[in-house]
Amino acid sequence: MKIVVVGMGAMGSVYASLFCEAGHEVWGVDSWAEHVEAIKLRGLRLDGASGSRIISDIKVTSNILDVGNCDVCIIATKASGVGAVAHLIGSVIGKNALVLTIQNGLGAGERISEYMSTDNLLLGVAEGFGASIVAPGHAHHNAMNLIRIGELTGGISERLLGMETLWQEAGFSVKAFDDITQLIWEKFICNVTFSAPCTVFDKTVGEVMADPSCWNVAVGAAKEAFTIAVAKKVNLSFIDPVEYVTSFGSRMPNARSSMLLDHMAKRLSELDAINGMVPILGRELGIPTPYNDTLVATVRALEEKF
Repeated sequence: MKIVVVGMGAMGSVYASLFCEAGHEVWGVDSWAEHVEAIKLRGLRLDGASGSRIISDIKVTSNILDVGNCDVCIIATKASGVGAVAHLIGSVIGKNALVLTIQNGLGAGERISEYMSTDNLLLGVAEGFGASIVAPGHAHHNAMNLIRIGELTGGISERLLGMETLWQEAGFSVKAFDDITQLIWEKFICNVTFSAPCTVFDKTVGEVMADPSCWNVAVGAAKEAFTIAVAKKVNLSFIDPVEYVTSFGSRMPNARSSMLLDHMAKRLSELDAINGMVPILGRELGIPTPYNDTLVATVRALEEKF
């Protein structure tokens, strides 16, 4: 099968590596020229939970036009890049290609729909990989936790089950769900809890949880997102947001949020799709969001210095 991974950051590199090792023809597309050239010259080095090795058979390019038609397209960019990717791939990957987009935050499906048909679109949520780019051509991941996938409009389809099997056979823990919206929101609430607070306070997940003042802010942000989810009648699997995010965070105390990692690298973050979405939805519903308002303003101020 021909698989293209658009966005060869930390997570995209993990996806591309395991699919290539499973015997598929894998293309990686990324705008980071130094990363692309390093993979071309030396292969992609991957280490961490799945072992340490170099994968030399991944075809990489900075130009999506080099790829041509494919069977599966995985969009693994930051949330802010999804629209631009959809604009590019719509006429390149072929009308029969199945597209799976895996991002943090909300709104990926909506952004994609502005540029291409969503008839062949599946949504995914990845949890607990702890992936990072060590250097150009070198990715690391701390774990191999669950990837949840689902149809944009819900339900279990034959193609969804086929995608589940494809990922499982490549060594991933993947499960198809009939209500991916629920899972996206549950991950979103966890992201809201830790993304901006870890960034603003420059602390790991565990350090934020251990500091009463920091944890109060993080929990306040979580409660705002939870209140919005309830107002939107999202079918959440829990009724106590504090218990839920505490359990989530306790499983990865040494982790840094992806937003904090972006700031450490002087990169703009996914703020708009995570904590930045809470004030927008809050205003639409008439729900106050003072914790997220403050966090968003603070992160934007930090990013203005990049």
